[in-house]
Amino acid sequence: MRYGFFEATANGFAPLPFAASAWSPKMLNGPAICGLMARALERQHCSEGFTPARLTVDLFRPTLNKPVTVVTELVREGRRILVADAALMQDGEDMARATAIFLKRSQQPPGSLWTRARDPEPPSVPVATGPTAPLWGSDAHADGWSSSMGEHQNDSRKRMWQVPMRVVEGETPSGFVGAVVIGESTSLMTNWGSAGIGFINTDMTLALARTPVGLEIGVEADNHISADGIAVGSATLFDRSGSFGTCVVTALSNAERQVDFSDDSVLRARVGI
Repeated sequence: MRYGFFEATANGFAPLPFAASAWSPKMLNGPAICGLMARALERQHCSEGFTPARLTVDLFRPTLNKPVTVVTELVREGRRILVADAALMQDGEDMARATAIFLKRSQQPPGSLWTRARDPEPPSVPVATGPTAPLWGSDAHADGWSSSMGEHQNDSRKRMWQVPMRVVEGETPSGFVGAVVIGESTSLMTNWGSAGIGFINTDMTLALARTPVGLEIGVEADNHISADGIAVGSATLFDRSGSFGTCVVTALSNAERQVDFSDDSVLRARVGI
C-alpha cells in the first residue's frame, strides 16, 4: 500500500486511493487538496528566515478524482511578510484556491499574555516515525482514544492524532504541509456528531505560531456553531510539545449525503481501501 495522496507525473499529480473523499469516491478529499496547494506555496515562495503563518483555502468546486495541477503566484514580497496565491486546476478550470502568508521570525515581546487554559494531550503511544492510521478521541469515550471511529460517534468533543499521509508519494511532508493536512480535519472534528457528519466544509483557515515538532500532529475541537444549514467550527492543533496553531472552517449542510461512521468499514469502502 502506498501511503500518499498523489503521485507526481509529467502532467501534474495523479490521485492515489487515499485521496478519495468520504462523501463520494468520485471526488478528492479536503486534506489532499489543501496539502497539495500548501506544498506548492511553501516550496516556491517561503524564503529563508520566514515561516508559514497562515493558509486560507477556498473549496468552491467539487474536485474530481482525476489528475490535477497547481499554479502559484507571488503577490507581495516585503521585508517581514510574503504573500502568495495558488490555484488547483483540472481541465483548465480553477477547482480551489489558496492564499499563504509567510512571516519573518523574530524575538518575542516582553510581558505575560492570556492563553488557552489547557493544552490538548497526545495519546499515550510510542513516537511514530512514518505515516500512521489516525487515533480518534472523544470526551465521552471511556478510554479517551482508540483506532475505531465508530466508538466515538457521539455528541462530545472530538480529537485526532496522526502522522499525516504523504501528500506526494515518496516525499516526507514538511511540518507546514503536515499541519495543513491534519488541520483540514477541523471540519470532521467540529461537525461530527451522534448521527455522523452532515456538513461539508467550503474552506479552511489555518493559523500557525510555529510549525510542529516531529511528524505527529493532533487536532482537538474547540467549538461548533450552526444555524440554517451553515456551520462554523474551530479547533486547536498540537504536538508533543503543546499547542502550535488554530484552524477555522465554514461548512454547508450536506444531509442528503450524511456519512455514518458508526461502522468503520463504511468509510474504508467509500475511499476504496
